Amino acid sequence: MIQARSQAWQCTPAGEPRGFIEPETLRELWFHTGTNCNLSCSFCLEGAGPGVARLDEMTLEDAAPYMETAVRLGVGRFCFTGGEPFMASGFPAMLEYAASLRPCLVLTNATRPLSGALGSIAHLAHGRNAVSFRVSLDHPDPERHDAARGKGSFDRALRGLSALYTLGFGVSVARHADKEEDAAAVSRRYAALFRKAGLPENLTLVAFPDLGRPETSPEVPQISADCMTRYHTAESRSRFMCAFSKMMVKRNGEMQVLPCTLVDDDAEYYFGNDLEAVMREPVSLRHHRCFSCFAFGASCSES
Repeated sequence: MIQARSQAWQCTPAGEPRGFIEPETLRELWFHTGTNCNLSCSFCLEGAGPGVARLDEMTLEDAAPYMETAVRLGVGRFCFTGGEPFMASGFPAMLEYAASLRPCLVLTNATRPLSGALGSIAHLAHGRNAVSFRVSLDHPDPERHDAARGKGSFDRALRGLSALYTLGFGVSVARHADKEEDAAAVSRRYAALFRKAGLPENLTLVAFPDLGRPETSPEVPQISADCMTRYHTAESRSRFMCAFSKMMVKRNGEMQVLPCTLVDDDAEYYFGNDLEAVMREPVSLRHHRCFSCFAFGASCSES
């Protein structure tokens, strides 16, 4: 059952009708494997870290029924995020089952938890469906990366990225986007880094602005219904993640469907446990992270 919503779900503080996205299809279903992580990053948008249990660890038994429902609904890909997915003890089995059904994308810091699991997942590089990994390399220089993730993290992540590529997995890189940056120059620096590491220079880079830590409320412009028609078209609205994806989390022992990978710190985005019903639920753009999608086209998706 979908819970009742606050007035803020429907209207901006100025009383204007709130901007919404109407879900169109289910191209991606994301699974949050839990907020346990081997690293303690100061900027972590999930507030994850060693032993952090803000969200519960997910198991194959939790996830499998939703994978099967998603297949029936025509899903094109399963995606996994955390925390660090490989900190979940049952994650290799979960990934193997998911990959037997659809292509998969895994977000990872590619450090010790991944290196310890490579032997158990190597066969998935040439399985029925493609399995790819997005590795976090926040900046093209080790010092800036390690400042938040810990000394040696950059080198370990680069080795993990190279190991995945050598095994035959598809790989991409998540990076931070600085305000007023020269994006083309940053891309050239990554290309040089990849070339030196024996990787393709043109690996996909997915850039993220500062999205803040969970349960923070930075001041951002409000998104009204007028904004969504004045500044966006039907085509651009269809590129919002909440138009084509959903995310599963486990909280307080229960599986829940959320409309986006970035809003699990707000109880109003917990839409219940019926994935098919949630596909008919409009999504209010009231979370402060929605503005990054609205203004910058930020997206966790690579589709």
